[in-house]
Order: sequence, then structure tokens, then C-alpha cells
Amino acid sequence: MDIEQARTFLAITAHGSFLDAAKQLHLTQSTVSARIQRLEEELSARLFVRNRSGARLTAAGRRFLEHAKRLVLTEEQARHDVGLPRRYRATIRIGGRIALWEGFLPRWVGWMRHAAKDIAIRSEIGFEEDLMSGLIEGMLDIGLMYTPSHSPGLIVEHLFDETLVLVSSRHDDVKPGDDYIYVDWGPGFYAQHAQSFPDLERPPQTVNIGWLGVQLILTNGGSCFLPARMADPFVESGRLYRVKGAPEYDHPAYMIYSRETDSTVLEQALQGLRVLARQPTGA
Repeated sequence: MDIEQARTFLAITAHGSFLDAAKQLHLTQSTVSARIQRLEEELSARLFVRNRSGARLTAAGRRFLEHAKRLVLTEEQARHDVGLPRRYRATIRIGGRIALWEGFLPRWVGWMRHAAKDIAIRSEIGFEEDLMSGLIEGMLDIGLMYTPSHSPGLIVEHLFDETLVLVSSRHDDVKPGDDYIYVDWGPGFYAQHAQSFPDLERPPQTVNIGWLGVQLILTNGGSCFLPARMADPFVESGRLYRVKGAPEYDHPAYMIYSRETDSTVLEQALQGLRVLARQPTGA
């Protein structure tokens, strides 16, 4: 059994099909199939059931999942740690949505650099699908996101609630106007937004991240919903204004990490996130 077999197994598990895993790994589908066939022969067990909708784990596949994660994680840790200067004892790898890198996660990095100077940190930005794949494949230790999916072996822990507020480039706005920008904050926001504005026509501008919404309204004018934590610096500087009387929405943020770990480094990193999340400025 080699690392590439385990990595291929995890890619199929993360993406739900041999074809999508092949695209992710930049391999042919026949190569992916051959790797899994060899792995199943070595383990003397069938790991996937393939059908028209993709591939799902068998009972044996579910049992092998944690072993595959450990194999890949050990290889990744070895590759990162061996090259570290001697003053660092380990690496923690964290990924999060870009909005969570506005203030909150940089503060956590500062907390870690103070509390654990001998831990190196690898930071990434991503969307939920990529972050979940990184966690399942053992490429990330912690993922922070708004709409996580569930996977065997991963813990999804509620961290804090964002408050989404409507901000505008104009001080006298009372509702979304013709230059309103809809930020896709996920299905929960969509449902609440539709209930609050049942007569609102489909906005002419839609973006997939809050950061992009901010850039557009700062440059061209308009309004959009942002986390209060993200919006407040612009409001305080007078560059944006909160729309008075507009609805506000709770938007939960989660951290996801492996269930099967006894790493003191990971636990320290998680504890730091919990500590900052409880502070008023962290949410």
C-alpha cells in the first residue's frame, strides 16, 4: 500500500465519484480505478459501491477511512516538519472562508504566534467544497466555514454567530435599491432574505463572497449584506453606512476538525479559536 493509493481513496470519498476524483488529482479515470483495484486487492476488501450517481463507501471502506487519513496526514506532516527550522516542533494547517480572514482568523494567528511560538502555521482561503475536501484528504487540520457538510471522522463544532447587516454607500438608504448587490451567504441567508424582501426583483448583481461585494459598492456605489464584524471598520471611517431599519440575520460559523486525534498541537489551536470566539470583537 502506498500514499498515492490512500490519497486517491480519500479523493473519491471527498468528491463522491471516480470521475470527479480523477479531475481533482489530474489523472485519468482508468488510473484512479487501477489504484483502487490494487488497494482493494491488498486489503482483500471492496471499498466502494459504484452506481450511476457516483461511488459510496462500503462498510470496509468506512473502516479504512480513518487509516487512510492517518497515512496521508503522516506523510504531509513529515514533509512539512522535516523541512522546518529546528525551533519549530510541528505545523498546523488551517483554511477558512475569506470573510473569516477579515479580522477573526488573523487575530487567531497572532494568538498562536504568542501562545505557541514553536508551531509553524500554514494558512489558506477556500470555499466550503475545497475546505471539506482538504479536511477529508488530510491536507488541512482545521477548516472554518459557514455551511459545512458532514463526513465520517470529522467533528463540526459551532464557533460563533455572525450578524449580517445591510450597508450602503449612501447614508439615506432605507432598503435595497437598483444597485443592490446580493451576496450569496448560503441557503439559510437565502431563505431569510426572501422572507424579508418578498417583492424584491432578482438583483442585477450577485457575488459569491462578501469581500467582492465591498469592493463593488466602494467603487461604484450600492448596498449589500456583510458581517457586522467586516462592515464596522468601513462604517466607522464613514465610507459606508448601515441602512436604518433593515433586517439583521444570524449567520453561524463553524470549525471542522478530525475526530480521531490526540494531537496537543491541534487541541491548542482549537482552544485558541474558542477563546477568541467568546470575545465580543471575535464575533
